[in-house]
Amino acid sequence: MLDAQNINQFYGSSHTLRGVSLSIRQGECMALLGRNGVGKTTLLKCLMGVQSISSGSISFAGHDIDALPPHARAKLGMAYVPQGREIFARLTVEENILMGMATKPSRQARDIKDEVFDLFPVLHTMLNRRGGDLSGGQQQQLAIARALVADPKLIIFDEPTEGIQPSIIKDIGRVINLLRNRGDIAILLCEQYFDFARELADRFVVLSRGEVVASGDRSEMDSEMVRKHLSV
Repeated sequence: MLDAQNINQFYGSSHTLRGVSLSIRQGECMALLGRNGVGKTTLLKCLMGVQSISSGSISFAGHDIDALPPHARAKLGMAYVPQGREIFARLTVEENILMGMATKPSRQARDIKDEVFDLFPVLHTMLNRRGGDLSGGQQQQLAIARALVADPKLIIFDEPTEGIQPSIIKDIGRVINLLRNRGDIAILLCEQYFDFARELADRFVVLSRGEVVASGDRSEMDSEMVRKHLSV
């Protein structure tokens, strides 16, 4: 579904991503792990086209997307739940969710599927409330709902548990697990909360100083080498 090879990226003279490669198959969840400041969010933004790469290649569902802007990648089926949620504070919950359908043809019905409210019942009771009035956990659920209504083939989560209360973390984990078990969506989960990622991931990649320093399947995530690169 997604294949990134030998990605290099610079901020000025700072070499932030150094030959990073990863590949995600349909129906699997890959965890992207690493301490703060090692390049995780930069990599996700490069995959979405928010930041440009200096060299390397990115393909999605058989398409070469290196030169495509973010909206074109979204139209192909890539969805992004950014760190910090970035919901539209002055728009209502309903309007925020509808923004996720912007890539769909205008002639196509833009009704919010019941599935979204099955996953996040609290949003159904808050449709007319402004996004900025929601709690952090509710905003995170809203950001995920906004991504899901686009019917993505790939969904990228950037630190979905950051600053979220434990009860909402469980809800988010349940939703990600349901999506993975559906088998039709590829999931890239960037996470610092190791136990959360380990429960959900089929495979993992660890970044350190902009480089891939470890990768493997779930059975290898508990290794001393992986934990060494995650400990502060």
